[in-house]
Amino acid sequence: MVARISWGRKELAVSAIAATQGASRISPVNEKLYHQSNLLGDWKGSFSNNHQAVEFKVVSISGSTAQIEYTHNGHTERGTATVDQNFITFGNVSIATRDGKKAALEFSFGTAKQDASLNKAAAPATDQNPLIGSWIGSTDKQTASFQVLSINGRDAQVRYTIDGQSGQGVGDVVNNAVIFGKVLLSVTDGLNGKVTFPAPGKTLSLSVKKFTPKTA
Repeated sequence: MVARISWGRKELAVSAIAATQGASRISPVNEKLYHQSNLLGDWKGSFSNNHQAVEFKVVSISGSTAQIEYTHNGHTERGTATVDQNFITFGNVSIATRDGKKAALEFSFGTAKQDASLNKAAAPATDQNPLIGSWIGSTDKQTASFQVLSINGRDAQVRYTIDGQSGQGVGDVVNNAVIFGKVLLSVTDGLNGKVTFPAPGKTLSLSVKKFTPKTA
């Protein structure tokens, strides 16, 4: 089930939207141990031996399976792959990543093998909402990562990890903030913001900054 704050009848509509969008369901244990959310996204690169283009898109992860699209030799295969720790296997193809930015892909058939180095493609240019992105902050006692994957009207696909506790699903966009259950991300200028979350007997706020990947 998708966790979210209740807004009356709207919750039923949002649940339907999440189902049609193929929202991921990654267990907090797997996210903490293997950071499986790093596998999500569109990976592009080329095989090392013949430099042919290859693309592996992880659309969603649900437990031990993933919905993927694998493009090679000019055609695309779509289907269900197997997720194991930080690996995804689809037929004769396996992909793994450690940091969510670069991935290694291997195709094996009998004794024949092909390797490829892949980079995660940048988000589409159409995503202009300043809330979209990865927001990260930490102190001596707390750490928080809140990622807004996409926004459709008042609905935002989000995932977060706060002090080792993870969650993901559909949140509500209200002005310059996203509300997801009892966790709130508020953004001031598109680069700086705050994550507010519950703690035993109190509510805490942590300053966060948008992660901006370095360009060559």
